[in-house]
Amino acid sequence: MRLLVATILLLHLSLISAKKPHILFIVADDLGWNDVGFRNPDMITPNIDKIAYQGVIFESAYVLPVCSPSRSTFMSGMYPYHTGLQHIVIGDQKVCLPLHLRTLPQQLKEVGYATHAVGKWHLGFCNWNCTPTYRGFDSYLGYYHSQEDYYSHEQGGYLDFNDGERVAREFNGQYSTYVYTNRTTNIIEAHDPDVPLFMYLPYQNVHYPIQVPEKYSNMYPHVFNEGRKKFSGMVSALDEAFGNITNALFNKGMLENTLILFTTDNGAEVFMYGDNYPLRGGKHTLWEGGTRGTSFMAGAGITQPGINYTGLIHSVDWMPTLLAAAGAPQLPGLDGVNQWDSIRLNQPSKRTEFIYNLDDFPIPTQGHAGIRVGDWKLLLGYPGQTDGWTKPMNETKDTLLLNNIYFAGDTPTFLFNIADDPNEYNNMADKRPDIVAKLTARINEYRLTYVAANYPPSDPEAREVAKKNGNAWAPGWC
Repeated sequence: MRLLVATILLLHLSLISAKKPHILFIVADDLGWNDVGFRNPDMITPNIDKIAYQGVIFESAYVLPVCSPSRSTFMSGMYPYHTGLQHIVIGDQKVCLPLHLRTLPQQLKEVGYATHAVGKWHLGFCNWNCTPTYRGFDSYLGYYHSQEDYYSHEQGGYLDFNDGERVAREFNGQYSTYVYTNRTTNIIEAHDPDVPLFMYLPYQNVHYPIQVPEKYSNMYPHVFNEGRKKFSGMVSALDEAFGNITNALFNKGMLENTLILFTTDNGAEVFMYGDNYPLRGGKHTLWEGGTRGTSFMAGAGITQPGINYTGLIHSVDWMPTLLAAAGAPQLPGLDGVNQWDSIRLNQPSKRTEFIYNLDDFPIPTQGHAGIRVGDWKLLLGYPGQTDGWTKPMNETKDTLLLNNIYFAGDTPTFLFNIADDPNEYNNMADKRPDIVAKLTARINEYRLTYVAANYPPSDPEAREVAKKNGNAWAPGWC
């Protein structure tokens, strides 16, 4: 009798495990609001568009204004101003995503997921414990640093490409998008469909340097600006990769049971040919163009597909939301909230406010302080290093770029009603001092838990380790 009960229990647990969705979490690097076909018909992204239209396109899903802070939220569910990662990005410094934080893949492994990461890490690598295979991933292929050549995979004169803990020199000359897609499809083809799969795929595209095989830029003969032409080709190369991965899932019989989350890590860098029009500003700023991210969710569990979801979502929400979709236990104390029912059932968002960023570091190049409460958005002080409303540079040689002049402290003040003025044309601060006072008080409440930015200078020891490692960046200097 006990054997029968045990057998039934094991069968039951097996069925539960089999029902867990596979999760494909794709991050596009520096992809702008206006850089996808479902918002801009000039962009050739049929594979992305098809899945986006079959799912839920997010109109008010926010990220941080630069790379490492956003990626830290994806993995931890915590605001960067609570982890010390709110200032610029992690390079060759003695910094990483704090080791006491439990990561998304670690939590998914607890409920039986196989976990793999392919692409850009950018959450620190001074110690092996900071790197992906020590933070919950079964395997990793990619680079640790901020950006690199798409073909040589070098940054700052040193190779930055690892397969697990091994320096991967065999990919020299291969376009990184191809390398990442091949590794991902190989993982899918070798995977047991009965085991839930978590695939974290932070692509290099479309971050500078602006490099792409010519066949993709040739898809845009109408684009006069050479930089924008190549950038557009980089978007289409990413789209082809997306299509190849979803095809691999389909051929394996896994696509129907896969939940896909696609997001940018921040707005486009307008002086590197990306575009956020009609939103204001771009990467490095707290304007909507730097923080309102192109994103969508589709696939397993979505009961009302084909909608544009307007509820507020912040990138800290993705961890608890994906844990809920996976049937994994929630972690207490996260800044993120579980939005799974809101998204899959098209219900109101469980979020009514969020922090854009809090950064008191001298010269906070990506913005000083910002909050959203309901429809109101308040920015205090420096909003970031670029400003303006820039259309795609299809017919121009140069970028029209308006620069902010840096100023310290909480002034000047910018207040916008985003529901009425989503593109931030009309500063209401002088007209609504009552709202300014209310939101400033709310920011000051958040400041009570502020953790100072952990942003030391680059460590020369990192280069010494790289030299000893055959001129390849490597952990081992903190």
